[in-house]
Order: sequence, then structure tokens, then C-alpha cells
Amino acid sequence: MTPGDLPEAAYAAALASLPGVGPAWLFEMLGRHSPSRLWCLVGAGEVARPSSRRPRPAEADWSRAANSTDVRGLWAYCAGLGIQVVWPGASGYPAVLSHGPPAGVIFIAGDAAVLEAGPAVAVVGTRRCTPEGASVAFQLGYDLVAAGVGVVSGLALGIDGAAHAGALAALADHTGAPGRYGSPIGVAASGVDMPYPHQHTALWREVVRAGAVLSETPPRRPAQAWRFPSRNRVIAGLAQMVVVVECHASGGSWHTVDAALRRGTEVGAVPGPVRGSASVGTNMLLHEGAAPIRGAQDVLDALGMFEGPARVPPRGRPAPRARPTRERTAGVAARLAVAAGPRRGPSQGGPGAGPGPLGTRVLGAVGWYPLCLEDIVERSGLPVAAVVIALEALEEEGMVTAEAGWWCRRQG
Repeated sequence: MTPGDLPEAAYAAALASLPGVGPAWLFEMLGRHSPSRLWCLVGAGEVARPSSRRPRPAEADWSRAANSTDVRGLWAYCAGLGIQVVWPGASGYPAVLSHGPPAGVIFIAGDAAVLEAGPAVAVVGTRRCTPEGASVAFQLGYDLVAAGVGVVSGLALGIDGAAHAGALAALADHTGAPGRYGSPIGVAASGVDMPYPHQHTALWREVVRAGAVLSETPPRRPAQAWRFPSRNRVIAGLAQMVVVVECHASGGSWHTVDAALRRGTEVGAVPGPVRGSASVGTNMLLHEGAAPIRGAQDVLDALGMFEGPARVPPRGRPAPRARPTRERTAGVAARLAVAAGPRRGPSQGGPGAGPGPLGTRVLGAVGWYPLCLEDIVERSGLPVAAVVIALEALEEEGMVTAEAGWWCRRQG
């Protein structure tokens, strides 16, 4: 088999596409041979198939699979979509992945330079998160990117997606503003051309546009169960710190934590209610010595960024919410309020009449710890304008307090 006029990256992509090939084998063999040379050896049957506990192809079948692979077609597909292919020792391969558990051939959609543009933090957690957990992840993603830190996550539902949504919101809010900002970095279990889950297709494309999505899975391949733990070790490998926002007693977050600890990477956890199932894992991590994370400044301190760029609020007070707040929706609420006529309070029953059905519903959604407007809207199931009007009336009656976009019940 003759390499021909194709670049080395084409053969690296083809090697990663062979049945039975994993990152450890690729890392080892590409340390000995160039991709084109290794491809020739495989096709000639001079390299034994990788050992694995999973079912493996016979030697002849493995060599036959190599000879039947359309290397040129695969490379044309990658080049047509702008997918970059890097491997250990190649230009663009993230140096941090050369240490610890090996990463083999990496496929990248987006800007590969963001993988080593500065410090990066992994924000991970359960898919079955609470509204508060999603809010915390969103704010962490927002504040870290605004402070110049990349946000790494798995593009999954729940905490991962919320963190990346916050990162993208920060970039949108700071468009044209001076300063260096972080980037969203997604690590996928599927090919970088196969958004997973499908609900995050739009989010996935925005991360590619603003940062990068990478994967060890070749293009045109869907996610497989065994690839998720492998994906999580890459997440840990790219980060200087792993922050777990919410996680249950078991789940994929533990793979990321384990990979981080094996690499000597610091792990932080966001405290949660002691009776909340989504906080069982994070509270356990805190009990075992993980760094408590109350907000972005705690992460910056752990990274040695003690000065805390001015874009990140000082500790000890809530950060201004990046999600829609009363100020952002005041115009809409005002127009709807005018259309609805005079407002006398949440119950529409006049001063001192109590919250009434609408106010009671909104008050129940607020709870006893600070929430942003979007969370209250989600919890109450009411239109945003109705919630704004009810909150303002509840505040006038002394039932809730508001500070910097955070709402909570008044104590006492």
C-alpha cells in the first residue's frame, strides 16, 4: 500500500477508523511510526491487531478492513467540513493530553488554538440537574469565560449544556469589548460532525463557532456507551481544574473526577442541599476534601488568579446574573402591565389583602435561597411579565427581597 499524495492527517484519520483501535494503541504506535508508515504496515499485515477485552476482528479481517478503507474519501469529507486531525507529536496536538492516560488521534471542529490558549476549567455534572444547579453552571460558565478562562464540558444535557450556554452568553455580551476572554471547549463521545444529544445541535454549532469541539471518535460515527468514560478522561486532561456542580451517587461525572485525580488535577465541588439527590455526589466530594466552589472567584483563586479580573465580582456577594433579569425584561413587563390595566398587588385585592393565587404561586417558586428571574419563571410556569409584576408587588409588601437580579424570600 503506497501513501500517495495524501497528507499524514489522512492516514491518522483512517487509522482511528479501523475496528478495534483505541487511544492507547494509537498513542503507542504513532509514537513509533508516522501515520502513513503505520497505515502501510497495517495493510500489509505486519502489525498485530490491538489487544482488547472487547470482541476483536481476526488478523486477516483487520488487514482487509484497512485495505478496503477509502482513505481519500474520508480525508475529503474531513477537509470539506473543516475537521482538523491531530495525533501525538503532530502540530496542533494539545500538549496537556500527552501526559497521563494517553489520547490518540483527535478530531477537531472549530479553532484548535483555543485548546492551549490559556487556563481551562471543566464544569461537569448530572444530566438530571435541578434548576438551581443549571443556574449555577450557567453563571460559572459566564464568569469564567469573562475572566479569560476556557470552559470545558461534554455538551450533555443538564449541567454541561448550562455551562456552555453561560460561556456563549458571556462572549455575546462582551462582543467588541477589549480584553482576553475564554472559549467554550466541547469534548464529544460521537464524531464532531454528529451532534449528541440532538437537543443540543444548535448549542454544539455555537460552541464550534466560538471555540472548538473535539473527539477521539472518527467522523460519521454516533456515540457509543464505551466512549463516554473515554470522553470524560479527555475532559479532565484538558482542564487545570474540574468543578462538579451537581452529581448523583453514581454517574459519568465520577469518571471525570477519577481521571482528574489520577492526573493530579484539582477537583472542586459546589455545595448543595443535604437532602437533595442531585447533591449527594458533590457533598460527598466536599466531605472527602474537594475544594468548595461558591462561584467563579473560588475557581480563579484555585488557579492562582488571585487578582480576580474586574469582570468577576468580589466574593461575599451574589454576582449579577447573566441570565435575563428584571432589568432586561422591564420594558416588556411595562408594556404588558399597561395593557393589563392598573396593578394593585399580586392578589389584585389591594394593599394588605395578601399575595392571592398569582402571588402565592410566584412566592412558592422563589423559595428561601436566591434565584434569578429565569429560574422563577421556570418554576412557576407563568409568563415572564406576570412573574415580574408579581415579584415587584411581593417586594412592595415586604415578602421578598431583590439584589443584583437575585430574588429570595424575606427572612422573619
